[in-house]
Amino acid sequence: MTLKQASPAAVRNAPHLIEVLRGTLPDQGKILEIASGSGYHATAFATAFPHLTWQPTDASAEARASIAAYAEEGELGNLHPALDLDVMRHPWPITQADALICINMIHISPWAATVALFEGAARVLAPGAPLLTYGPYIQHGDFGAQSNVEFDQSLKSRNAEWGLREVDDVTRTAMMVGFVLDNVVPMPANNLSLVFRRI
Repeated sequence: MTLKQASPAAVRNAPHLIEVLRGTLPDQGKILEIASGSGYHATAFATAFPHLTWQPTDASAEARASIAAYAEEGELGNLHPALDLDVMRHPWPITQADALICINMIHISPWAATVALFEGAARVLAPGAPLLTYGPYIQHGDFGAQSNVEFDQSLKSRNAEWGLREVDDVTRTAMMVGFVLDNVVPMPANNLSLVFRRI
């Protein structure tokens, strides 16, 4: 029985995320990935950016096992073992990073997790460091596509605390702890990449 979790969405969006990251990440340093999930992204990103150190994390033991399986297969010297990190559990098991990425977590977690994400990021990132989030969002009340409306309804039927978030709400929360929205990048499948900077 394989420990690797299949993630067709991660396979599809990885090339597009890599292009956004090329214009966002620093030239050197440690990249902290929050809620790494299957681990496919971590190995894809570590392969695409061999000059950077990648630190995946996940609160799920099953996900961390999958990340380890992908990492073992990839044999990447710049990919660290996954840390057990829940954004809402303090302290985080890492105190410093040069960039932070969080893919497809904000809509599949309570709003308190988004608040905790930015609060934690404010502790580990230096001024100027980027924080990138990716997923489906609402912009000024616009879901962007009927599929996003249906996805939002599906998420809320599974957990009333889940659902697509309004970009303005995320931005206000980020600003409260010292981040500014630097860029909004439209992505395939009606998703967005939001690039924040620590100020």
